[in-house]
Amino acid sequence: MTSPKSASSPKFASSDFAPSRDIARLIEIMAALRTPETGCPWDLEQNFASVVPYTLEEAYEVADAIERADLGDLCEELGDLLLQVVFHARMAQEQGAFEFGDVVQAITEKLIRRHPHVFADEQGETAEAVKGLWDRIKRDEKAAKAVRSGKAETPAEAGALAGVPAVMPALTRALKLQAKASKVGFDWNDPRAVLAKIREEADEIEAALEAKDSTEAGAEVGDLLFAVVNLARHVGADPESVLRGTNRKFERRFASIERALAARGKTPKESSLAEMDALWDAAKAAEKNA
Repeated sequence: MTSPKSASSPKFASSDFAPSRDIARLIEIMAALRTPETGCPWDLEQNFASVVPYTLEEAYEVADAIERADLGDLCEELGDLLLQVVFHARMAQEQGAFEFGDVVQAITEKLIRRHPHVFADEQGETAEAVKGLWDRIKRDEKAAKAVRSGKAETPAEAGALAGVPAVMPALTRALKLQAKASKVGFDWNDPRAVLAKIREEADEIEAALEAKDSTEAGAEVGDLLFAVVNLARHVGADPESVLRGTNRKFERRFASIERALAARGKTPKESSLAEMDALWDAAKAAEKNA
């Protein structure tokens, strides 16, 4: 009988890896891809660090499908994101650290532990009460983790701003840092005060430009962005979400400019800024009328 791994046949029998709704099949396929000599050369070359960009990309593609309200695409993108979890778990298993089952157990334990108002006798009848309960449990978990590790927390780890991953998108991280600072009273009470801060930061950019100091101007732009995120938070808007909306609006209006120019037998490069500005205003007016 010919071995499925012989040189004259596929390394694995396709019937052994038929599609399935069972998570165990996905784990088996990932193990096959990572099997030395018979697996996929690309998958075998990967490590935790090299896979991270793909993990982040898949998370963004899930968000994009949700933003577009495309549930068919969402199903596929969630599968791609699940693959990232299985991939990381497989690499950890190869190192004897943990495996996929441990990941599932850890999250189920955490969900039960953090929902005592559902799985135990704690009271949590409103979303606000549940949030307070969740925060308290997270603090307890953090303290217990420090005890288990035997390491004293550094001032940064114990501070009010601790726990915000440095690799987060900058706008989202700014939002979370500001929200944590707000919990200890470091915040404005009026969004108009934040607006005044934005004007102040714009003035500082102008001063840097007048001084022809591009490095300082860049730093002040960062301060301005941070202040704009703060204003978004104060008016109840998620900065990542509203900026995505503005990006789509820009794309839509610029495409309108390109269509209008094409009707005149021109391209943007062959047009003046004044002409494109006029077409932009026309596209904007058309959207408002619609």
